[in-house]
This record gives sequence, structure tokens and C-alpha cells, in this order.
Amino acid sequence: MDPTELIDELIAREGGYVANPADKGGPTCFGITEAVARAHGYSGPMARLPHTIAIAIYRADYWTKPRLDQVAATAPQVAAELFDTGVNMGNGTAASFLRRALNALNRGGADYRDIATTGAVDTTVLDALKAFLRVRGAGAQGVLVKALDALQGERYLALAEQRPADEAFLYGWLANRVG
Repeated sequence: MDPTELIDELIAREGGYVANPADKGGPTCFGITEAVARAHGYSGPMARLPHTIAIAIYRADYWTKPRLDQVAATAPQVAAELFDTGVNMGNGTAASFLRRALNALNRGGADYRDIATTGAVDTTVLDALKAFLRVRGAGAQGVLVKALDALQGERYLALAEQRPADEAFLYGWLANRVG
């Protein structure tokens, strides 16, 4: 699966330059924070971040690095969900959601062994994902995506409860990122 369409959809959803004072991430352009752009060598004004740099960052940091290309080979819908979650909440959070959901869906270890709930996507996660899909069949990807969405939605609610400034973003997060 080529992530180009996912990246294009994400950039369209994120829009151009935004400098919302309530956003802890600071100024963004195409959804890329200033810190991430600087880490990739971009030194210009965020309002002028080239579209091509944003695409390259999304591909490198949020698709290839977290091994979503390998997830997509088995479960493209799951990879798409993890991509969006990783961009908005961090790759570590997306991976932990996948790990937790796979553990909760393994029927007490009857289908495959539990995996650690922390860490990046690795061979143990990929093996558990393959086992889950094999055992549960055709509808398994959809169910797993629902579990990932539930975890993401809960995290958004918790963020808004913990930091009142995030309430300004809650409606959009739920409308555009969950389910």
C-alpha cells in the first residue's frame, strides 16, 4: 500500500498554516509542527513550509519509521488508522493502542499470546496481528479499527478533561479522527 492518498487526505484535513495559541504544539503547517519541521532541517517560516517537505516528513516519520508499511501489507485499514493516530498523538501512542487492542481481542491468550503493551510495532506485534486476522476472518480488520478508534476517542476525552484548553479541539478531533 502506497501512503500517498492517506497523506494527501491528511494534509487536506489539517489545512495550511495555523498558529492557535491554545495548541501546545505551536505553529503548524499542513499539520507539521515547527519542532518536527526544524528536526528535518527546515529553517524558514512555518507559514511557507513547502508541501513537498510535509509529504516527505509524513512518509518518513509517520509511515516508514513506525513500520506501517509492514502493517499495511497485512491490514491496510489498520495501517491507515494507525497513521492518523500516530500523526495526531504520536507513533508510540498509536503502537500502544494496537498492542492493547490485540491483547484484549485474543480471548485470554487462546488465539495467540499476549504481547507487551508498550513499544513500537515490531515482529511480535506483526505476528499477533496476522494471528488475529487469521483466526477472526473477514471482519477482523473492521473490528480492530473500531477498537483503535475507541481508544483514540477515550484519549481525546481524557486530554480535554485534564487540560481545559484542549476542549477547544475536542469537537474537531472527534468529528475528524474517530470512526
